Amino acid sequence: MSSAFSATKIIQPRPLKSTSRSPDKAFFDPLKTSTASASASSSSSSSFLGSTHKLRLHFNSAAAHTRRRSTSVVAVSDVVKDKKLKSTSSLSNLLITKSEGLELYEDMVLGRSFEDMCAQMYYRGKMFGFVHLYNGQEAVSTGFIKLLNKEDCVVSTYRDHVHALSKGVPARSVMSELFGKATGCCRGQGGSMHMFSKQHNLLGGFAFIGEGIPVATGAAFTSKYRREVLKEADCDHVTLAFFGDGTCNNGQFFECLNMAALWKLPIVFVVENNLWAIGMSHLRATSDPQIWKKGPAFGMPGVHVDGMDVLKVRQVAKEAIARARRGEGPTLVECETYRFRGHSLADPDELRDPAEKACLRKRSHRCIEKIHD
Repeated sequence: MSSAFSATKIIQPRPLKSTSRSPDKAFFDPLKTSTASASASSSSSSSFLGSTHKLRLHFNSAAAHTRRRSTSVVAVSDVVKDKKLKSTSSLSNLLITKSEGLELYEDMVLGRSFEDMCAQMYYRGKMFGFVHLYNGQEAVSTGFIKLLNKEDCVVSTYRDHVHALSKGVPARSVMSELFGKATGCCRGQGGSMHMFSKQHNLLGGFAFIGEGIPVATGAAFTSKYRREVLKEADCDHVTLAFFGDGTCNNGQFFECLNMAALWKLPIVFVVENNLWAIGMSHLRATSDPQIWKKGPAFGMPGVHVDGMDVLKVRQVAKEAIARARRGEGPTLVECETYRFRGHSLADPDELRDPAEKACLRKRSHRCIEKIHD
């Protein structure tokens, strides 16, 4: 199997040595890991885009070491195991055309500007209800959704404005929905957390944690049924299910991963791990914070990627979407990112360290500037 996400077997690697990294360099680089692992022997290989020695961004290294497991279960890619990739060939996978780069940059800037305007209107008393902004996570939405076809489906969460924009819903229609106007994408009846557009195959934002994952699984099943049972040969539609790190401890997540893997559904489960579930640190809420490892446990590839670098997200997304479109089944992708504002605009955001937010904000700006250049 030629796909970079083909899980050939599961191994138990040797215990990993603890090393310290600065917060600015703690994100996992799939290219460096893939290249380094290619030169290692297959018996000690623990590389699979998502397998990494240090997944988390640690500002408290002492607490982090108590959470880290000495061993991990990883899926091994055929490409990484059997081919010796050179750094130059790996980097070529990130290359994009000028028009593609402009599209990515414009979509990310649109998302950030839109959310900033939402905050301004909310604090001026022009917008009501719960409003959850996406600031800082734009690379995930852009990196994945801009690779989709019009017929492909997207299922979102309560942080859904930018997903709608990336899928092609007009900004005026999304903003009108936030203001409760009849010209909104849901005629003003959905509000901030329930964006929906039949025309753009945006199947909704869902306010309850994990509520959208079964809907996305059903949409993927529809695509498979139409292709294999109804014999619609051109039906190769893919579904993206977006959700946060807190959702990965809920029952729907595990049930749908099992069903999607069992039936080889054309779906990509995208975890937007912004390290915080409302005010709870991801490290304190999860027995094993490496979410991507739950993919191989169900027989599907698990991938971890820097969710603030749109080029790396796009590279992983391209492989995962292509894999689903070929009928090879689902992929679990953990995008490690960060939100710059509180859980919602009603959240004073007093629980997170200001130095943590400042560090991640600088990183986000560097990633956007790289696309602009």
